[in-house]
Amino acid sequence: MIRKIVLTVFGLLVLVGALAGIKLLQFQTMFAQGAAFTPPPETVTTATVEQDVWQPTLTAIGSVVAVQGGTVSAEITGMVKTIAFESGANVKAGELLVELDSAVEQAQLRAAEASVDLARAGLTRARELRPRNLVSQADLDSAEAQFKQALAQLDNIRAVIAKKTIRAPFAGRLGIRQINLGQFLENGAAIVTLQALDPVYVNFALPQQNLAQLTTGMPVRVATDAFPTQVFEGRLSAISPEVDAVTRNVRLQATLANRDGRLQPGMYVEVAAVLPETEPVLMIPATAVLYAPYGDSVFVVEERQDEQTGAVGQLLNQKFVRLGRTRGDFVVVTSGLEAGQTVVSSGVFKLRNGMSVVVDNTLAPQPQLAPRPENA
Repeated sequence: MIRKIVLTVFGLLVLVGALAGIKLLQFQTMFAQGAAFTPPPETVTTATVEQDVWQPTLTAIGSVVAVQGGTVSAEITGMVKTIAFESGANVKAGELLVELDSAVEQAQLRAAEASVDLARAGLTRARELRPRNLVSQADLDSAEAQFKQALAQLDNIRAVIAKKTIRAPFAGRLGIRQINLGQFLENGAAIVTLQALDPVYVNFALPQQNLAQLTTGMPVRVATDAFPTQVFEGRLSAISPEVDAVTRNVRLQATLANRDGRLQPGMYVEVAAVLPETEPVLMIPATAVLYAPYGDSVFVVEERQDEQTGAVGQLLNQKFVRLGRTRGDFVVVTSGLEAGQTVVSSGVFKLRNGMSVVVDNTLAPQPQLAPRPENA
């Protein structure tokens, strides 16, 4: 009985040992295969480190302002008799816009003209009779005063009639009509807006530390999303003599030609004041940079030969870089790279140093210095 138990235990031990040996052999084979496994190359897009010459600019957000602009209003009360303009029309300085009813003033004008004629005749007789002492000096002075009063009354009525004839104070483009025929207008009632659109001003502001770089007459470029393919050029025409005490910004004004009237008052624009000096730069797409708290880096694609097989492949070499200013889709590299090197331009977050890669740029987006997306 004891012999059977011993044989049974021995058999179980042999079975367990055999199973353990088989498993150990399986694990050893698995580890060996894992160590020998080489992952397939990662497909990447690349870009070349380019050397370029940039002209530095100071950028800001601005607004378009008319050189002359405002709302044409009624100076005195009256009923609208004639509307001589169309909404959105271009008008010249002095062109008739609105005429108010002046029938009463016209009648008063005729009476005042008659009074002037009578006063003039009386003054003429008094001047003729005075040398013969047929009238006193007081009568002559009274005749002169009556003539001047009649002239003043006549000028007053003519001024009232002129104010009821409303004309364009300057050349420009009209807005939307805000009155109708037969409407009674009070003092100051709005009639139509009028804006002079060529040239136009662009008001913007820059930090006070840029004040030493600014001079009147320097070139200014303006872009707007309303016309994404066009860049408007002008000159810096005014620099405010004071700095805003709250924002510490200096207010600036540029003047731009606007012959086609595309820039309109109130429009939001992007402004770039062009500095006179130029600087050479090394630039790469901003998407090529792996940003990290311990330092920014890029992956350089290098050709290396396998020591065992002798095959030449493309491997990644991670390099830390210092970055400068950005423009469009590009960023300046101040140190860490050389012109002509090839860097991975997208998907850098999933890469690691020494990884094998395959370059495929068939679908790679083309970075631009002045990108204008169609859906902007």
